[in-house]
Amino acid sequence: MKKLLIPLLFLLSLTAYKSIEQPDYIDIQELRKLYSSGDPSSWPEPELDKSIDKKAFRDIGVLSAVPYPEYNPYSKEKESLGKLLFFDPRLSTSGQIACASCHNPELGWTDNLTRSFGHDRQTGKRNSMTILNSAYAKTLFWDGRASSLEDQAKFPIGDPLEMNEKLTIAVDKIAKIKGYNTLFEAAFGDKKVSLQRIQYAIATFERSINSPKSKFDQFVSGKSDAYTDSQVKGLHLFRTKAQCINCHNTPYFSDNEFHNDGQTLFGTKNEDFGRYNVTKDVKDIGKFRTPTLREVVNTKPWMHHGHFPSLLDVVELYNGGNPSPVQKKYLGTARDSLIPKIDPMLKKLDLNKDEISDLLAFIETLSTPTRRIMIPALPK
Repeated sequence: MKKLLIPLLFLLSLTAYKSIEQPDYIDIQELRKLYSSGDPSSWPEPELDKSIDKKAFRDIGVLSAVPYPEYNPYSKEKESLGKLLFFDPRLSTSGQIACASCHNPELGWTDNLTRSFGHDRQTGKRNSMTILNSAYAKTLFWDGRASSLEDQAKFPIGDPLEMNEKLTIAVDKIAKIKGYNTLFEAAFGDKKVSLQRIQYAIATFERSINSPKSKFDQFVSGKSDAYTDSQVKGLHLFRTKAQCINCHNTPYFSDNEFHNDGQTLFGTKNEDFGRYNVTKDVKDIGKFRTPTLREVVNTKPWMHHGHFPSLLDVVELYNGGNPSPVQKKYLGTARDSLIPKIDPMLKKLDLNKDEISDLLAFIETLSTPTRRIMIPALPK
C-alpha cells in the first residue's frame, strides 16, 4: 500500500504545481462567443493594473462618430480646402515640403522612415506619427505639445527642421494665389486668408482621415467567423496576461495619456525627454503619448525614435518588462535628478512564443488595407 501511496502523492503534488504555474484553461469557442456577441458587458473582465482608475476606464471597441469641435464644425467645403492645403508645398520656405511629405496616404499616412526628412534634408528628431483617426486624439505629437488638430497644424510650418517658414509669410503666400479665393469664400463666407482659417481647414480635412471597419470591428460587432482561433486568443491575451489594455484602451486603442516606456535613450546622442520638454516637470521625463494601435501594421517603423523595425521587436520589449539600464555613471552628478523612471505598470510578462504569435495575430486585425486617394490639383 505504501508503495502505491508514495507515487500517488507525487503525482498529486505535480498536478498542484502545474495548476499554479500554468494559466487557467481557455475555452476558445466560449471566448469567441463572448467577444463576438456584440455586447461588451459580457466580455471577460480585463486585467488592469492597480494604478488604473476602474471607474474612468473605457474598454476597446468600435469607434464612435467623428467628433467635431463647436468652434470648427464640419463642412464639405472646409474639408476640400483643407485637403488642398495639406498637399500644398507652398506653405514651406522651399516650396517643396507639404504636410503630405511626412504623412503619405499610401504609407499609412506616415513616411515609413525612422525619422522624417525636412527642410534642406535635415532629419527630424522623432518618428512621424500617423494622422489616421487623429480626430480621437486629445493632444497631438509624441509629447502632446498641441492641444488640438487646429493647434497642431501650425507647428510643422514654422519648425526649422520641417517646413521652416514664418507663419505670416506662409499666410501671405496662400493669399496671393488667386485660385484659393473662391475656396476660402466657400469654406468661410469670404475670401480672407488667415492663419486660423488655414489651421481650421487642415484640421477639418485631417478629421476625415479615418479607418474603415477593421476585422476587429467586424468581429466584436457580431461576425464571429471573422477571427481565427489564434486571433481570438490574442484578443483575450491583449486584455489580460499581456497587459496591453492598461495603455491601449478605448476604441481608439490609446488612453491618450503619457508613459515612460524605457525608451528615453538617456545619455546617448538620441536622448529624448519627451513630455518633460513641454511641461518641465521632472515627473514627465521620458514620457510619451500612447500611440493608437489602429492601423499600426501600416505605420512602421515603431516607437518615438523609430528604432523598432518589426512589431515582434516591440512585443518582445514589453514582454521583457522594458529593461532600461541604470545609468550609474550619472548617479551623484548634476544629471542625477534627470535619470528617467520607467512606468511601474511595465513588468515582465512571461509570454511564451505561441502567446506572442497569437497577440501579434490579433494586433494585425486592427489594421486595414491601404487605400489610395486622389491627389488634388493645386490652385494657381
